[in-house]
Amino acid sequence: MQRNNIGTLYLVPTPIGNLKDVTSRALEIYNLVDYIACEDTRNTSKLLHLLGIDKPTFSCHEHNELTASNKIISDLLDGKNIAYSSDAGMPCISDPGYLLLNKCIENNINIIPLPGANAALTALIASGLETKHFLFYGFLDPKISQKERELEDLINFPYTIIFYESPHKIYDTLKSLYKIFGNRKITICRELTKLHEEFIRTNLLEASKIEDNLIGEMVLIVEGNNKEKSSSIDDESISELYNKLINNGLSNKDAVIALSALFDIKKNALKKLTMK
Repeated sequence: MQRNNIGTLYLVPTPIGNLKDVTSRALEIYNLVDYIACEDTRNTSKLLHLLGIDKPTFSCHEHNELTASNKIISDLLDGKNIAYSSDAGMPCISDPGYLLLNKCIENNINIIPLPGANAALTALIASGLETKHFLFYGFLDPKISQKERELEDLINFPYTIIFYESPHKIYDTLKSLYKIFGNRKITICRELTKLHEEFIRTNLLEASKIEDNLIGEMVLIVEGNNKEKSSSIDDESISELYNKLINNGLSNKDAVIALSALFDIKKNALKKLTMK
Protein backbone atom coordinates (compact mmCIF):
# COMPACT_ATOMS: atom_id res chain seq x y z
CA MET A 1 0.00 0.00 0.00
CA GLN A 2 1.20 3.51 -0.83
CA ARG A 3 2.62 5.34 2.21
CA ASN A 4 1.35 8.90 2.60
CA ASN A 5 4.79 10.48 2.87
CA ILE A 6 6.19 8.97 -0.34
CA GLY A 7 6.67 11.33 -3.25
CA THR A 8 5.51 10.86 -6.83
CA LEU A 9 7.57 10.32 -9.98
CA TYR A 10 6.15 12.16 -13.01
CA LEU A 11 7.16 10.99 -16.48
CA VAL A 12 7.08 14.18 -18.56
CA PRO A 13 7.48 14.19 -22.37
CA THR A 14 9.39 17.05 -23.95
CA PRO A 15 8.98 18.63 -27.42
CA ILE A 16 10.68 16.76 -30.27
CA GLY A 17 11.31 20.00 -32.12
CA ASN A 18 8.68 22.69 -31.81
CA LEU A 19 8.72 24.26 -28.34
CA LYS A 20 4.99 25.03 -28.61
CA ASP A 21 4.29 21.30 -28.26
CA VAL A 22 5.02 21.40 -24.52
CA THR A 23 1.73 20.96 -22.68
CA SER A 24 0.31 23.21 -19.99
CA ARG A 25 0.20 20.17 -17.71
CA ALA A 26 3.92 19.56 -18.23
CA LEU A 27 4.59 23.17 -17.21
CA GLU A 28 2.43 22.69 -14.13
CA ILE A 29 4.34 19.55 -13.11
CA TYR A 30 7.74 21.15 -13.70
CA ASN A 31 6.75 23.97 -11.35
CA LEU A 32 5.32 21.55 -8.78
CA VAL A 33 8.21 19.11 -8.35
CA ASP A 34 11.27 19.47 -6.13
CA TYR A 35 13.67 18.81 -9.01
CA ILE A 36 13.82 17.40 -12.54
CA ALA A 37 15.79 14.25 -13.30
CA CYS A 38 16.74 14.16 -16.96
CA GLU A 39 18.81 12.54 -19.68
CA ASP A 40 21.08 15.54 -20.22
CA THR A 41 21.08 18.44 -17.75
CA ARG A 42 22.45 20.84 -20.38
CA ASN A 43 19.58 20.21 -22.81
CA THR A 44 16.95 20.24 -20.09
CA SER A 45 18.34 23.43 -18.54
CA LYS A 46 18.08 25.16 -21.93
CA LEU A 47 14.47 24.00 -22.25
CA LEU A 48 13.60 25.17 -18.74
CA HIS A 49 15.22 28.55 -19.41
CA LEU A 50 13.10 28.99 -22.55
CA LEU A 51 10.00 28.02 -20.56
CA GLY A 52 10.87 30.46 -17.77
CA ILE A 53 11.19 27.70 -15.15
CA ASP A 54 13.87 27.70 -12.47
CA LYS A 55 14.32 24.17 -11.07
CA PRO A 56 17.33 22.06 -10.11
CA THR A 57 18.18 19.23 -12.52
CA PHE A 58 19.80 15.86 -11.90
CA SER A 59 21.46 13.68 -14.52
CA CYS A 60 20.03 10.19 -15.10
CA HIS A 61 21.01 8.81 -18.49
CA GLU A 62 21.83 5.55 -20.25
CA HIS A 63 25.29 5.21 -18.72
CA ASN A 64 24.52 6.10 -15.09
CA GLU A 65 20.85 5.15 -14.72
CA LEU A 66 21.57 2.21 -12.46
CA THR A 67 23.35 4.33 -9.84
CA ALA A 68 21.50 7.62 -10.41
CA SER A 69 18.13 5.94 -9.94
CA ASN A 70 19.18 4.93 -6.40
CA LYS A 71 19.40 8.60 -5.37
CA ILE A 72 16.09 9.39 -7.06
CA ILE A 73 14.39 6.48 -5.29
CA SER A 74 15.84 7.61 -1.97
CA ASP A 75 14.51 11.14 -2.49
CA LEU A 76 11.08 9.85 -3.52
CA LEU A 77 10.92 7.69 -0.39
CA ASP A 78 11.77 10.81 1.61
CA GLY A 79 8.68 12.50 0.19
CA LYS A 80 10.11 14.54 -2.67
CA ASN A 81 8.17 14.86 -5.92
CA ILE A 82 10.35 14.43 -9.00
CA ALA A 83 9.83 14.77 -12.74
CA TYR A 84 11.77 12.66 -15.21
CA SER A 85 12.28 13.79 -18.83
CA SER A 86 14.46 12.57 -21.67
CA ASP A 87 15.95 14.97 -24.22
CA ALA A 88 13.04 14.79 -26.67
CA GLY A 89 9.78 12.86 -26.69
CA MET A 90 8.64 10.17 -24.28
CA PRO A 91 10.86 8.81 -21.50
CA CYS A 92 11.50 5.05 -21.84
CA ILE A 93 10.75 5.01 -25.61
CA SER A 94 14.21 4.42 -27.10
CA ASP A 95 15.36 6.65 -24.24
CA PRO A 96 16.40 6.12 -20.58
CA GLY A 97 13.86 5.74 -17.79
CA TYR A 98 13.05 2.02 -17.82
CA LEU A 99 15.33 1.08 -14.89
CA LEU A 100 14.14 4.05 -12.83
CA LEU A 101 10.51 3.20 -13.54
CA ASN A 102 10.91 -0.40 -12.43
CA LYS A 103 12.75 0.59 -9.26
CA CYS A 104 9.80 2.82 -8.44
CA ILE A 105 7.44 -0.09 -8.98
CA GLU A 106 9.56 -2.30 -6.72
CA ASN A 107 9.41 0.35 -3.99
CA ASN A 108 5.65 0.97 -4.38
CA ILE A 109 6.25 4.56 -5.46
CA ASN A 110 3.44 6.32 -7.27
CA ILE A 111 4.14 6.94 -10.99
CA ILE A 112 2.16 9.41 -13.09
CA PRO A 113 2.83 9.47 -16.86
CA LEU A 114 1.92 12.55 -18.88
CA PRO A 115 0.88 12.32 -22.54
CA GLY A 116 2.77 14.42 -25.03
CA ALA A 117 5.16 14.56 -27.97
CA ASN A 118 6.28 11.28 -29.54
CA ALA A 119 8.23 10.97 -32.79
CA ALA A 120 7.00 7.48 -33.72
CA LEU A 121 3.28 8.26 -33.63
CA THR A 122 3.74 11.72 -35.15
CA ALA A 123 5.51 10.11 -38.12
CA LEU A 124 3.08 7.21 -38.41
CA ILE A 125 -0.09 9.26 -38.74
CA ALA A 126 1.40 11.34 -41.57
CA SER A 127 3.11 8.45 -43.38
CA GLY A 128 0.19 7.32 -45.52
CA LEU A 129 0.83 3.71 -44.48
CA GLU A 130 -1.49 1.43 -42.51
CA THR A 131 -2.11 2.70 -38.96
CA LYS A 132 -4.63 0.16 -37.66
CA HIS A 133 -1.92 -2.28 -36.56
CA PHE A 134 1.78 -1.51 -36.28
CA LEU A 135 5.02 -2.48 -34.53
CA PHE A 136 7.33 0.07 -32.94
CA TYR A 137 10.83 -1.43 -33.23
CA GLY A 138 13.02 1.60 -32.52
CA PHE A 139 16.73 1.52 -33.36
CA LEU A 140 18.24 -1.41 -35.25
CA ASP A 141 21.70 -2.68 -34.32
CA PRO A 142 24.41 -0.37 -35.74
CA LYS A 143 26.41 -3.32 -37.14
CA ILE A 144 25.17 -4.18 -40.62
CA SER A 145 25.37 -7.96 -40.14
CA GLN A 146 23.36 -7.87 -36.91
CA LYS A 147 20.98 -5.26 -38.37
CA GLU A 148 20.16 -7.60 -41.25
CA ARG A 149 19.64 -10.54 -38.90
CA GLU A 150 17.10 -8.42 -36.99
CA LEU A 151 15.36 -7.53 -40.25
CA GLU A 152 15.22 -11.18 -41.29
CA ASP A 153 13.28 -11.90 -38.09
CA LEU A 154 10.76 -9.24 -39.17
CA ILE A 155 10.46 -10.23 -42.83
CA ASN A 156 7.05 -11.92 -42.47
CA PHE A 157 5.54 -9.38 -40.06
CA PRO A 158 2.29 -8.31 -41.78
CA TYR A 159 1.83 -4.85 -40.27
CA THR A 160 3.53 -1.46 -40.52
CA ILE A 161 6.93 -1.29 -38.78
CA ILE A 162 8.42 1.86 -37.22
CA PHE A 163 12.19 2.31 -36.96
CA TYR A 164 14.33 5.14 -35.60
CA GLU A 165 17.61 5.97 -37.32
CA SER A 166 20.41 8.51 -37.04
CA PRO A 167 21.71 10.47 -40.07
CA HIS A 168 25.13 8.78 -40.20
CA LYS A 169 23.60 5.28 -40.39
CA ILE A 170 20.54 6.01 -42.53
CA TYR A 171 22.05 5.08 -45.91
CA ASP A 172 23.28 1.65 -44.78
CA THR A 173 19.92 1.01 -43.12
CA LEU A 174 17.95 1.89 -46.27
CA LYS A 175 20.11 -0.49 -48.32
CA SER A 176 19.67 -3.27 -45.73
CA LEU A 177 15.90 -2.74 -45.67
CA TYR A 178 15.70 -3.19 -49.45
CA LYS A 179 18.06 -6.17 -49.39
CA ILE A 180 16.02 -8.05 -46.77
CA PHE A 181 12.44 -6.80 -47.28
CA GLY A 182 12.40 -6.29 -51.04
CA ASN A 183 10.58 -3.37 -52.64
CA ARG A 184 7.99 -2.21 -50.10
CA LYS A 185 6.57 1.24 -49.45
CA ILE A 186 8.45 3.45 -46.99
CA THR A 187 8.00 6.95 -45.62
CA ILE A 188 11.16 8.64 -44.37
CA CYS A 189 10.18 11.27 -41.78
CA ARG A 190 12.83 13.75 -40.72
CA GLU A 191 13.09 16.99 -38.74
CA LEU A 192 9.63 16.34 -37.28
CA THR A 193 7.81 19.47 -36.03
CA LYS A 194 10.81 21.63 -37.05
CA LEU A 195 11.13 24.28 -39.76
CA HIS A 196 12.45 21.84 -42.38
CA GLU A 197 10.12 18.94 -41.57
CA GLU A 198 9.97 16.50 -44.48
CA PHE A 199 8.09 13.33 -45.43
CA ILE A 200 9.65 11.31 -48.26
CA ARG A 201 6.98 8.84 -49.40
CA THR A 202 8.64 6.36 -51.72
CA ASN A 203 9.63 2.68 -51.94
CA LEU A 204 12.63 0.78 -50.65
CA LEU A 205 14.21 0.41 -54.10
CA GLU A 206 14.30 4.18 -54.61
CA ALA A 207 15.17 4.85 -50.97
CA SER A 208 18.16 2.48 -51.19
CA LYS A 209 19.62 4.69 -53.95
CA ILE A 210 19.64 7.85 -51.80
CA GLU A 211 23.24 8.87 -51.17
CA ASP A 212 23.08 12.21 -49.32
CA ASN A 213 21.01 15.18 -48.12
CA LEU A 214 19.29 13.27 -45.30
CA ILE A 215 20.05 15.14 -42.09
CA GLY A 216 18.48 15.13 -38.65
CA GLU A 217 17.05 12.27 -36.61
CA MET A 218 14.70 10.14 -38.69
CA VAL A 219 11.68 7.90 -38.30
CA LEU A 220 11.23 5.20 -40.95
CA ILE A 221 7.70 3.91 -41.51
CA VAL A 222 7.89 0.67 -43.51
CA GLU A 223 5.06 -1.28 -45.07
CA GLY A 224 4.45 -4.73 -43.57
CA ASN A 225 4.59 -7.98 -45.53
CA ASN A 226 1.17 -8.02 -47.15
CA LYS A 227 1.93 -10.73 -49.70
CA GLU A 228 -0.24 -13.80 -49.63
CA LYS A 229 1.88 -16.74 -48.56
CA SER A 230 2.06 -19.73 -50.88
CA SER A 231 1.11 -22.86 -48.96
CA SER A 232 1.17 -25.13 -52.02
CA ILE A 233 4.86 -24.83 -52.92
CA ASP A 234 6.85 -27.94 -52.05
CA ASP A 235 10.55 -28.64 -51.60
CA GLU A 236 10.90 -30.19 -55.06
CA SER A 237 9.36 -27.15 -56.77
CA ILE A 238 11.57 -24.82 -54.75
CA SER A 239 14.64 -26.80 -55.82
CA GLU A 240 13.60 -26.65 -59.47
CA LEU A 241 13.09 -22.87 -59.30
CA TYR A 242 16.42 -22.47 -57.52
CA ASN A 243 18.24 -24.42 -60.25
CA LYS A 244 16.57 -22.34 -62.97
CA LEU A 245 17.69 -19.12 -61.28
CA ILE A 246 21.26 -20.42 -60.98
CA ASN A 247 21.28 -21.55 -64.61
CA ASN A 248 20.11 -18.08 -65.62
CA GLY A 249 23.17 -16.53 -64.02
CA LEU A 250 22.06 -15.61 -60.47
CA SER A 251 24.45 -16.23 -57.64
CA ASN A 252 23.47 -18.60 -54.85
CA LYS A 253 22.95 -15.64 -52.52
CA ASP A 254 20.71 -13.73 -54.95
CA ALA A 255 18.69 -16.83 -55.79
CA VAL A 256 18.01 -17.45 -52.10
CA ILE A 257 17.01 -13.80 -51.58
CA ALA A 258 14.62 -13.92 -54.54
CA LEU A 259 12.94 -17.16 -53.43
CA SER A 260 12.70 -15.92 -49.86
CA ALA A 261 10.90 -12.74 -50.96
CA LEU A 262 8.66 -14.60 -53.42
CA PHE A 263 7.43 -17.36 -51.12
CA ASP A 264 7.98 -15.83 -47.65
CA ILE A 265 10.36 -18.61 -46.66
CA LYS A 266 13.19 -17.85 -44.26
CA LYS A 267 16.60 -17.70 -45.90
CA ASN A 268 18.16 -20.21 -43.51
CA ALA A 269 15.52 -22.79 -44.46
CA LEU A 270 16.15 -22.15 -48.15
CA LYS A 271 19.92 -22.46 -47.71
CA LYS A 272 19.50 -25.87 -46.08
CA LEU A 273 17.14 -26.99 -48.85
CA THR A 274 19.38 -25.82 -51.70
CA MET A 275 22.44 -27.50 -50.14
CA LYS A 276 20.82 -30.92 -50.45
